[in-house]
Amino acid sequence: MLKFSKMHGLGNDFVVIDAINQSVQLTTEQIRFMADRHIGIGCDQLLLVENSDLKDVDFRYRIFNADGGEVSQCGNGARCFARYVRDNGLTTKDSIAVETASGVIYPILQADGQVCVDMGKPRFSPEQVPFNVAEQSNTYMLAVEPGRQVEIAALSMGNPHAVLLVDDVTTAPVGELGPKIENHQQFPERVNVGFMQLVDHEHIKLRVYERGSAETTACGTGACAAVVSGIRRGILGRQVSVLLPGGTLEISWPDENSSVWMTGPAQHVFDGEIAWATLNNL
Repeated sequence: MLKFSKMHGLGNDFVVIDAINQSVQLTTEQIRFMADRHIGIGCDQLLLVENSDLKDVDFRYRIFNADGGEVSQCGNGARCFARYVRDNGLTTKDSIAVETASGVIYPILQADGQVCVDMGKPRFSPEQVPFNVAEQSNTYMLAVEPGRQVEIAALSMGNPHAVLLVDDVTTAPVGELGPKIENHQQFPERVNVGFMQLVDHEHIKLRVYERGSAETTACGTGACAAVVSGIRRGILGRQVSVLLPGGTLEISWPDENSSVWMTGPAQHVFDGEIAWATLNNL
């Protein structure tokens, strides 16, 4: 049997698997099956907890989207990861160092149950996003169909993000523009797409169409990317409350040379087991 936990951060839900104390080798097909909400367990992403080979790093954190593709970063998942390793006795620390495919992050479990995560520094170079464009800029015009362009910010928070400023997230064309921008040829690794509504200097509303998962109730790196883009546009302060469909995240970016900090909840839902015989006979 393969043991797992179901967790969520503001409704962005995860299957979390301890790959330290059990042998885990999952195929893309098996991950897709487990993520399926009709015939599997159901999740936006599957998270693997592994040992890290890096010095002074506690764990390795691997993330797989519902389509089975491995990605570099997931902010809501990072909070759930930190809660999982502490609650399951894999560490006694309140602050841990976690290896991801895009670098080391530093989640901190707070006394009130919230988890604060040093998400690292944002990256703006088109090569680092990656985004195929001639010159770096704060915003870009992107052709989404013949005769139609949208203005986006493009940056990396360890994974690629495009952020659009909209008048009202309720009526924003997330389902229409999300997949068009996600799969746009100028984003060779695809992209997460954020639709940001400015409320005031310290508050925004946000919906995110995530690559490989479609729209989710919350996206931690998407919240970070939106706030950073708003600061660079000159419309946001350095500490912002981000209201997503699943709830609120607090994002701060102290200055241009600092990491972005994200604070929010991480909830355990249930523990379960799935038979390897089921997974091996798909």
